[in-house]
Amino acid sequence: MLDSVFGVPSAMTFASVLLLISIACFVGAALLGSPNARERRHRRKQASAKRVRHVLTTIAHSGQQLAYLRKIDPFVFEELLLDAFEQHGYQVRRSHRYSGDGGIDGVVFKHGQKHLIQAKRYSGHIQLAHVRQFEALVSQHQCSGLFIHTGRTGKQSRELTLRCPGIQMISGQRLLAFLAYRSTPTTAGAPAPYHQLSTERHL
Repeated sequence: MLDSVFGVPSAMTFASVLLLISIACFVGAALLGSPNARERRHRRKQASAKRVRHVLTTIAHSGQQLAYLRKIDPFVFEELLLDAFEQHGYQVRRSHRYSGDGGIDGVVFKHGQKHLIQAKRYSGHIQLAHVRQFEALVSQHQCSGLFIHTGRTGKQSRELTLRCPGIQMISGQRLLAFLAYRSTPTTAGAPAPYHQLSTERHL
């Protein structure tokens, strides 16, 4: 019987190779047949966002609704917004990474227009630096942007968005109204009357 380079009988070596190939094929099939960790995490966040949206309908006062939104997971807040955009009839492009996304939490499309989404779950005033960074991203991508947050818009941030026609801000009552909107068979694909993004400056 011939020996292998490592002194193991060739027949045994051949059997070992076949075993390794079989194991590799089994593992590969298992990986292809089930979602990876990132996809599973993404699905969990989407499911949580749907639960949050339901909870919002049980809270009577807007102030309490905003307080609730400020406490949820920031990635769940992102999914909550993207789900609402789909309800408004927008095509949504999600980023499954959540971190390392370059400051873009999602991209939505409507009537040929592209909008970058920045979602911020603030408890106080928004940070002017975040608005400026988003302004640079919108300029780089040559499209419009929607800065959506749960905090308070300070005077400087508001003035900055007024000087930047490509950026719109959604917060407070406008945010709650946006999340409360539900599409129906007659309104599916059409945004709510007060959410015409091409004409409204501040939502």
